[in-house]
Amino acid sequence: MPLRGGGGAVPGRRVVSGRAHPAPGGVPGPAPALYPCTVVHVRTSPLRDAFRHRTYLWLVDPDALPVLPRWARPLAGFDARDHFDGSAPTVRAGLDRFLAANGVDPSGLRVLMLTAARVLGHVFNPVTLYWCRDAAGAPVCVVAEVHNTYGGRHCYLLRPDGRQVAEADKEFYVSPFFPVDGRYRMRLPEPDGRLDVAVRLERGGGRPFSATVRGVRRPGTAGQLLRLAVRRPLATAWVSAHIRLRGTALFLRGLKVFPRPDRPGTGAATGTEFEKV
Repeated sequence: MPLRGGGGAVPGRRVVSGRAHPAPGGVPGPAPALYPCTVVHVRTSPLRDAFRHRTYLWLVDPDALPVLPRWARPLAGFDARDHFDGSAPTVRAGLDRFLAANGVDPSGLRVLMLTAARVLGHVFNPVTLYWCRDAAGAPVCVVAEVHNTYGGRHCYLLRPDGRQVAEADKEFYVSPFFPVDGRYRMRLPEPDGRLDVAVRLERGGGRPFSATVRGVRRPGTAGQLLRLAVRRPLATAWVSAHIRLRGTALFLRGLKVFPRPDRPGTGAATGTEFEKV
């Protein structure tokens, strides 16, 4: 039985009320779901460095965001101010505005959104992905919404090929240890039972950086959310702190710092960005 936003809910029952995201062919889709996942960053040049951290992400339909029981609401908040320029009344309205501004008709699109939710009022979302399909279920585009640790935001419109691979120029400053140049090769399959997305930076004939996010689908239930929140308390705050700690370590190892461009990262481009440190 779906739960609505009242008190007294039993952990382990479905979190979301409203319709499930329909998959092609009318089969009930995968949202909402939780993905406990491992994020791995590998740097190969000009020095070698690798690290991993564990977190969890939500896969949701922005037209039917999870409605949590009252006791669970501090553990997962979805706020339109955390996405796009923060001025739209809903996440979906912000997405539609971005798509329309970039030549994509948003009417009738069905969307799956992979994101971190607010935990105790805090969120740092390095990247949110939106898989957009038309009414018949055919893929239209993927939108990557990227945030850096300096408060910048940037959205990218992607057109993956039949292998779910996209290539695009890097156009947004995220890491102080890379300039805004090079090209990305990304693998962005829509999550199902597994989450497996990856990006590789190519510049100067080399591949100095790569990142992967891999996880296994879990049901979007209040009980599952509670278990993950206990195992990964303040998950988004930890991600933000981890990025800064790794950046400090790289700086102390003598890695060159590239200054931020004057242009703030609040626009749109046809690329994406996963790199952090």
